[in-house]
Amino acid sequence: MPRAVKIEASAHYVPERVVTNAELSKYMDTSDEWIQKHTGIKTRHYAINENTSDLCAKVAKKLLTEAKVEASEIDLIIVATISPDSITPATASLVQQKIDAVKAFSFDISVACAGFIFALSTAEKFLRHGNYNKAIVIAGEVNSKMMDFSDRTSAVFFGDGAGGVLLTASDNPDDEIFIAEKLETSPAPDIIHSGRIAPLSEISRDSYPKMDAFYQDGRAVYEFVTSIVPEHITNLLEQNGYTNSELELIVTHQANLRLIENIALGINVPLSKFETNVEFYGNTSSAGIAIGLDRALKRGERPHVALISGFGAGLSYGSMLLDLSRI
Repeated sequence: MPRAVKIEASAHYVPERVVTNAELSKYMDTSDEWIQKHTGIKTRHYAINENTSDLCAKVAKKLLTEAKVEASEIDLIIVATISPDSITPATASLVQQKIDAVKAFSFDISVACAGFIFALSTAEKFLRHGNYNKAIVIAGEVNSKMMDFSDRTSAVFFGDGAGGVLLTASDNPDDEIFIAEKLETSPAPDIIHSGRIAPLSEISRDSYPKMDAFYQDGRAVYEFVTSIVPEHITNLLEQNGYTNSELELIVTHQANLRLIENIALGINVPLSKFETNVEFYGNTSSAGIAIGLDRALKRGERPHVALISGFGAGLSYGSMLLDLSRI
């Protein structure tokens, strides 16, 4: 019989270094006024001499402490990231090493800003139907290392951070927090991409791997988010017998504040129900939802119907309905 799956702990971490809009204006043709007007972002955090696995490992240690669980009890570690320490080994395996989770297996998921949703969905199924009892799911990004700081249309948006949850399987149906999910991909690989590796053009002593910086087509992203995402969320609600008025908490990908405002209008839900952290952390890609979920839980919010929704490169997007009152 399938088991229930619950959140045992949540946590997040952002690097110490705060980068203001005024500081960015020293490196590119922009201003604090322009950035705040168009994005709502005031500051972001950059990892200096820290990589993605470092941020994720700090979150993992917080999760273990909060849940009062030993690292040796963890069966599975999933890291969602588009800014890994390396293409291989997986950043999750580095996190496993840093926390000494000797019995776990680990892997990464790369679904950009929908990564936390896809990783949660994956871990939930391992726990519900497998021989596994405890999983750590972390979304972590060091976006700053992938930025082209001459491209003001992208660089001003992004920050670094990590967030995650510790999930456990339970034989008590009353512990179940997962209500429903909907995961989708509409292939459009040129709208958002990062780290493209050029193929070999010739065999030569001078041949060396080349990787591209982050790029996004801002107008296309805006059109995607304001049209497809509200429809996607509405379909999830209708297919599972819920209405927008029943949503008590909404944590979307923290792309920028203006897009979140448009989603609120698109699904006809007051902005006051949305958890946001983009103002102070910037767009932390896959980590924004995990950070927002932790912030809401730390404030003591335990809604019966919460929505988390991610969308980004691919174009991939996914949403979940959660009953957080059972935590």
